[in-house]
Amino acid sequence: MTAEVYDRDTAKAAAPSGAAASPRKRNPLAALAGTKGLIVPLLLLAGWAALSWTDVFAPNLVPSPEAVLEEISALWASGELTSHIGVTLTRVLFGFLAGTAAATLLGAVTGYSRTARELLDPTLQALKAVPSLAWVPLFILWFGIFEASKVTLIAVGVFFPIYLNLVEGIQGVDRKLVEVAKLNRFSRLDLVRRVLLPATLPSYVVGLRAGLALGWMFVIAAELMGASEGLGYLMVDGQMTGRPAVIVASLILFAIAGKLTDAVLAGATRPFLAWQDGFGAKKGAHHARNR
Repeated sequence: MTAEVYDRDTAKAAAPSGAAASPRKRNPLAALAGTKGLIVPLLLLAGWAALSWTDVFAPNLVPSPEAVLEEISALWASGELTSHIGVTLTRVLFGFLAGTAAATLLGAVTGYSRTARELLDPTLQALKAVPSLAWVPLFILWFGIFEASKVTLIAVGVFFPIYLNLVEGIQGVDRKLVEVAKLNRFSRLDLVRRVLLPATLPSYVVGLRAGLALGWMFVIAAELMGASEGLGYLMVDGQMTGRPAVIVASLILFAIAGKLTDAVLAGATRPFLAWQDGFGAKKGAHHARNR
């Protein structure tokens, strides 16, 4: 009897390691689900091509996919495309970092302190309504037409979504959690680290992604300020020289770059939100947490 129990327990203990050692089979349904996001772009591409081939779209207004691809290939071969993408990406990166730093600092102070909220929030809420192009003359006056004005304009666009989401996230923390922390005599640092930070993080990440998206929108306005490089400059150059294929190519490249950077940001922040078990959580992750 003892030997039987020993053999059974040994088999159970060996099972997980054996399963881990064996290669995991890829689920074809999961691979199919990962390609669903390509369905709509491919359908739009097919419709665009069909309408171009049947001359429903005038070539001088809406170029065909082939014309756009040829323009992108020519820019890539000349090395211009790499330069334009690199310059725009650098501007968005520095603007995003500057806007995130300012929004995190002011959002944390304003969300945590009632006095700071009463002093700062009305002014910041009013500035939020100022259109992006309205800042251009002022920033040119202050910083000239060089990189500082462009990065500052992008930072302004990034700032407000992050600030608003962070303040709302802090204000939306369950009061009962704070009261329990106080009953357990948490210090202010412990309260922030163990209660406010985890509860606010989902809202903060949403703000980061929204701020990044606005950063890509504001970079177009930024590159109107005397830029000689960048995707925004490329788009304006296509307009001035009557090349619609360049304009459409720039739009597509903006969309791809924005999507890729958003995916990178979402992937980088996902480990910090692994504890969530919301409606949109994957079933596999849910079962893995419960095992």
